[in-house]
Amino acid sequence: MANHASSIKRHKQSEKRNSLNQMNRHKLKTQMKKLKAAIASGKPEDAKTLLPQTHSMIDRSVQKGVIKKNTARRYKSRLTKSANNPTA
Repeated sequence: MANHASSIKRHKQSEKRNSLNQMNRHKLKTQMKKLKAAIASGKPEDAKTLLPQTHSMIDRSVQKGVIKKNTARRYKSRLTKSANNPTA
């Protein structure tokens, strides 16, 4: 553990930031799993309703710094493609 007051504060900040990032990452992955499950189950209506929610969750994750812009674009592209064409 740190000895200086500033390094103690810094350690607390990093722990808090780490837990928030972990929570945001978990929410994103859960939402993506829900959408993939809806696509795999063959229910296009459910997939169509979950797609905008998932896109907004991905965009929020970029704003929060959880994932990078290009990663978000790739996720959105692949999810949209599979939601619009579930048989392929």
